[in-house]
Amino acid sequence: MCGIAGWIGPDVGWRTDTWCGGLRRRGPDGSGVWSDSEATLVHTRLAVIDLSEASAQPMTAVSSSGSVRAAMVFNGEIYNFRDLRDLLARDGVDWRSDGDAEVLLELFARDRDACLPSLAGMFAFAFWDPARRQAWLSRDAFGIKPLYYRIEGRTLAFASQASLLTRSTDGVDSAALRDFLMWGSVPEPATLDPAVRLLPAGHWLKFDAASGAVSIGRWHHPRWNEPTVGMTRANAAATVRAALEESVRRHLVSDVPVGVFLSGGIDSTVVLALTRNALGPDANIRTFSIGFDDPGYDESAIARRTAEAFGTVHTEWRMTADEGAAEIPAFLDAVDQPSIDGFNTWCVAKLARREGMKVVLSGLGGDEWFGGYDSFRRVPQFRHLHRMPAGLRSMIASLLRIFPPGSRWRRLAAFLRSGGSWLDAYHVQRGIFTRDEADLIAQRLAGRQVTGSADAIDDDPACDGRAAVGCLEVTRYMRNQLLRDSDVFSMAHGLELRVPMVDGRLADALLTIPPELRLLHGKRLLLDAVPEVPRWVAEQPKRGFRFPFRQWLASGFGGMLAKAARVSPVTLREWYRTWAVAIAIECLERRNHDHAGT
Repeated sequence: MCGIAGWIGPDVGWRTDTWCGGLRRRGPDGSGVWSDSEATLVHTRLAVIDLSEASAQPMTAVSSSGSVRAAMVFNGEIYNFRDLRDLLARDGVDWRSDGDAEVLLELFARDRDACLPSLAGMFAFAFWDPARRQAWLSRDAFGIKPLYYRIEGRTLAFASQASLLTRSTDGVDSAALRDFLMWGSVPEPATLDPAVRLLPAGHWLKFDAASGAVSIGRWHHPRWNEPTVGMTRANAAATVRAALEESVRRHLVSDVPVGVFLSGGIDSTVVLALTRNALGPDANIRTFSIGFDDPGYDESAIARRTAEAFGTVHTEWRMTADEGAAEIPAFLDAVDQPSIDGFNTWCVAKLARREGMKVVLSGLGGDEWFGGYDSFRRVPQFRHLHRMPAGLRSMIASLLRIFPPGSRWRRLAAFLRSGGSWLDAYHVQRGIFTRDEADLIAQRLAGRQVTGSADAIDDDPACDGRAAVGCLEVTRYMRNQLLRDSDVFSMAHGLELRVPMVDGRLADALLTIPPELRLLHGKRLLLDAVPEVPRWVAEQPKRGFRFPFRQWLASGFGGMLAKAARVSPVTLREWYRTWAVAIAIECLERRNHDHAGT
């Protein structure tokens, strides 16, 4: 796990020392720079697999004549690297390391993008072929690891953080700002900088240094609408069990200890149960959770009881209000692109790193794959309402305007006047502002009219019903917010966060299960598959992991909230709307004062 950056083509003023400094928190164990006449690659290392210098990066492959035939910087982990290494050994590769980076380098040098489906892991990497003068950027199936890029003339620049690619002369992508205000995160491939894009999940980018030509292709295509006909519930549970066991085993591949984030909910408990089974009863497993003095937020007793049941070494940070408020400035400093979430990851990641951990597992993904959110019930209801006659829809939409701005009812009114797509219905549940409201605020903050749409990836699912909601939860909320926040705020502490429920091979198995089984209410299929989950976890109501963040922020940073209310041209009222505008203002102001370019 690392930070990567670099450029291909003429030098346009990027500074490697600035990039190394900007990436240091992502890779505190070492750094390196490699360059030739056309390429410069930068890497900062968090050593997890093969801790020796033999796996340091940037990494090169040398021909029999001694010339460099390929170079690479890689962020992530390839969990099946040992199997791939055995296959490559038949080609006579003379291995210099015991890690996954060299395996990826040799495999991509041989097969290019054709090898990507064979990689089991999370990754973002840049590959350079000096002889062909070609560069490739690639990103894992679900976008666990980020990779931003910028093209200026015949120069391609890339980095793990969008902020490293901004210049003081750049403007603001007003459409991306509008979409953040609509959703609470900036949907890929956009960023707030119109010159900086995020390579979409499951895609590759090819750059020809001779011509400056760029091509982008998609290598991962989830089969959202091809379940196995006639599968029984027992067979479905067995499929889930086998796929989860395999994924957890893969995610435990490491040369340093692997811990578990334990919230007390079903998903993290599933990960812990399967980790205990994989490692055996005598293994020393570390678990980490956050508790609060405020009983309205504190769920630490459940996590503590679960940790005791599974025999882990459990560490809990019982945060006081003063401690929570003290974390907010550093949390804001770590924000790369605006998000209305992420503080929980920041805090529990800090705890794990403080306890000496480098790698932890999270239960992220369980709600999306197994129907754990209210959206699975409500969004189909919204779609049903849209099937009413147009006149009746219009009348109801007018009546709903009696509700105050910021309520879900106002978003429902906007939906009833829309085309009625699944994405439009999903926005009623997940949205922050209506499109009209977001346009007004973005225009005020950006100082110009909002034009175009930055929101172009996976606009509407190809499936229907609850399956469509699951598709949107995976490709929208999980991809654009949860995974991005998990990466940014764990790596800000030099901690690798692994998500065994967000795995390409696991997804292939889960999508063979008919949605009516996979999405049973209360995540029953997941509980069928992992009966080790204790009753006190399985039978508790769905709550989600909450922080008293609002109170902490208001106590010491009330000026941020007051400024948001003062600047916004629309009524904010709800807390989450106020925070969305506040974080947008914060990110825009930081961009004006902190640029990594010339």
